[in-house]
Amino acid sequence: MAQLKMGFRWFGEKDDDISLSQIRQIPQTKQVVGALFDVPVGDVWPQDKIDALKKQVTDAGLKLEVIESVNIHDDIKIGLPTRDKYIQNYIQTIKNLSKAGIKVICYNFMPVFDWLRTDLHHQLADGSNVMMYEQDKLPQDPEALMAHMKSGSNGFSLPGWEPERLSALQDLFDAYQDVDEDKLIENLKYFLDAIIPVCEQYDVRMAMHPDDPPKPLFGLPRIFKNEEDMLRIEKLYESRYNGFTICTGSLGENQNNDLPAIIREFVPKDRVPFMHVRNIKFVNQQGDFHESAHPSSEGSLDMYEIMKALHDTNYDGYIRPDHGRNIWGEDGRPGYGLYDRALGITYLLGLWEALEKK
Repeated sequence: MAQLKMGFRWFGEKDDDISLSQIRQIPQTKQVVGALFDVPVGDVWPQDKIDALKKQVTDAGLKLEVIESVNIHDDIKIGLPTRDKYIQNYIQTIKNLSKAGIKVICYNFMPVFDWLRTDLHHQLADGSNVMMYEQDKLPQDPEALMAHMKSGSNGFSLPGWEPERLSALQDLFDAYQDVDEDKLIENLKYFLDAIIPVCEQYDVRMAMHPDDPPKPLFGLPRIFKNEEDMLRIEKLYESRYNGFTICTGSLGENQNNDLPAIIREFVPKDRVPFMHVRNIKFVNQQGDFHESAHPSSEGSLDMYEIMKALHDTNYDGYIRPDHGRNIWGEDGRPGYGLYDRALGITYLLGLWEALEKK
């Protein structure tokens, strides 16, 4: 039967309180999902820095085969004349990553923000804290939003919140003013047309991450919200190298999305090289939610049916737990504590073992 390639996201020795030696102790976890966080968006990732990261991971007895993320410059998403320069830089980064044995690049095509929450430290009744999204608490203008984000991050540089971009937040909103959903799709196709032939040549699969939350915000378009969007995106370039990261938490934020059905649609087509499997808990009819522990009993998503869909489709790709709680005194990077993600892995592996023996 299929064997999962279990991984754990790591932010590097300088920016992560969690060590590679700790990750290695998590059962059946051999993959580190990493990135270079000190290279400005749009620049080429230098080969020596990639090789140094790879050596650091392999010296710890682990593997580095998935990168999350190589972020895409806004000029590409907006469709500015300068996009060709940044696309060529992206292509060179793909080539450099291939030389280091990278097999999958997770990326997104979301304008301005990779993801949004209104509270990064919401305390639950058990004393743990989680990230939360409440629509009515979302600031309504860029200036208030920036202040809100700075006050809630506890000084952490969070994924998708690059300081060099967010310092000019109003300018970014202005730049996207004429970019609607159709234009963003058009710009994604332009990007894929340029890079996928290179990915095919160098054997690096692209895995697009869903929008989070999967709905328009601040007038910004969203193009990866549901199965219909995925069917549209896969047709932009018919290749297994034009694939998806199915994030159960992000897609699960839309209660109309049938996650097992989405898995059964795209895994057999070999379009899913990477899975983020996590749970969320809805708190009202409006769809406000917070992150939760992984088990079905703790959240609103049926994790058994999600893992069963992966098992039934013989999924053998890369997988990792995602945003969990900060528990047992952890006060680090929101959503990315050691303990709850490690518990999530053991839970997912338990489901998988039961499915294997059924």
